[in-house]
Amino acid sequence: MSAISFVNVAKRYGATEALAGLSLEVREGEMFGLIGPDGAGKTTAIRLMCGLLHADAGELRVLGLDPVKDHRHITERVGYLSQRFSLYGDLTIDENIAFFAEVHGVRDYHRRREQLLSMTQLTPFRRRLADRLSGGMKQKLALACTLVHEPKLILLDEPTTGVDPISRREFWKLLSEFLAAGITILMSTPYLDEAERCSRVALLHQGRVLAMDAPANLRRLITGRMLEVIAPGRVAADVLRGLPGVVDAQVFGERVHVTLAGDDGAEDEFRAALASTALAEAPVRAVTPSLEDVFIARISGGESVHA
Repeated sequence: MSAISFVNVAKRYGATEALAGLSLEVREGEMFGLIGPDGAGKTTAIRLMCGLLHADAGELRVLGLDPVKDHRHITERVGYLSQRFSLYGDLTIDENIAFFAEVHGVRDYHRRREQLLSMTQLTPFRRRLADRLSGGMKQKLALACTLVHEPKLILLDEPTTGVDPISRREFWKLLSEFLAAGITILMSTPYLDEAERCSRVALLHQGRVLAMDAPANLRRLITGRMLEVIAPGRVAADVLRGLPGVVDAQVFGERVHVTLAGDDGAEDEFRAALASTALAEAPVRAVTPSLEDVFIARISGGESVHA
């Protein structure tokens, strides 16, 4: 059964098209990632799921409900952690959780609060004011507040942005525990490494889905052999694109990922041709395609990626 369903959903802000006929489906009990840069439409999609925005066209269902018409029922069943979740700095951890429990109409929240404090490892700090918490601890408290009414679905809008690596790892461990408990999770993130942790992901660009599948399946969309050449700049990429057997070459900072045709002799032919260029001394190694490679290839319309 679908937890979330978008069918040709469109949303505009004046002349700006935030979502352009977005279609995707999130299954119950999975962790689904909306992946893309700023402006891809991730936050707009999540706000539509919460009923905070009206779609201009298309059909959207969340847990079988219309997020706008059934908004009260949605808030009872869905937890939403926005990019700027508002904790109350002059309240303690305990008091913040109690406040959000009362907002959601949870009367006997004490057992649930103890459970969440234990899971987030915040019990020793329960009487500390929210203003005195680190960034990672604030994010864990925000998650506890989001889950206090025991939602079936949680929507997380870039929850690890600005959080240190250790806190990010702890946050992901928590999400794994909630997933094991049967909660469906949809999260947006600009970090493609985080997408690898999701059951399935949708790569978004300019309000459209470029590709949607399990991360391992998406990586297989890039056919042929991939080599990484340590050579900075687009000039190097232009040189590499002109070599025999090269299907595509994309710049990643000081590196260029080169996709070769699939035949067995392509790499030998490429290395021989490279030796006669100004990049003859550049280090070369074989690499496994990443989601970043897939994303960039889809945007550029690279021939090495197939729908």
